[in-house]
Amino acid sequence: MRSVVRWALAALLAAAGVAHLTTLRRGFRIAVPDWATKALHTDKDTIVVVSGVVELGLASALITLPKERARVGAAVAAFFVAVLPGNVHQWRTRRDAPGLDTDAKRFIRLFLQIPLVWAAIWATRSVD
Repeated sequence: MRSVVRWALAALLAAAGVAHLTTLRRGFRIAVPDWATKALHTDKDTIVVVSGVVELGLASALITLPKERARVGAAVAAFFVAVLPGNVHQWRTRRDAPGLDTDAKRFIRLFLQIPLVWAAIWATRSVD
């Protein structure tokens, strides 16, 4: 079952990564808070592109680095935590983005981070 969850997480990350780099790139800029551009000394598009590259890297690592599974899982969980401020920003500003075009959808999205973090840790921990 852990393997199935790892592959599902990898597929989710890969799909999100491709979307961040291609068709939905412009729409994802909405989720980037203004404070993030100031803190990182960059623009929203760069943050979206970098997050897409990171998602693709994490997806690949989940599948190709079995000896580093626990570390990769921790990195995936940390990534899911790191994007939470963008999700909160999008909910608070009531801005539509791809697939998140209502307040209810944006609110539910906030709570999806919890099972994603849990799944990343559970699916990659070593079983004694």
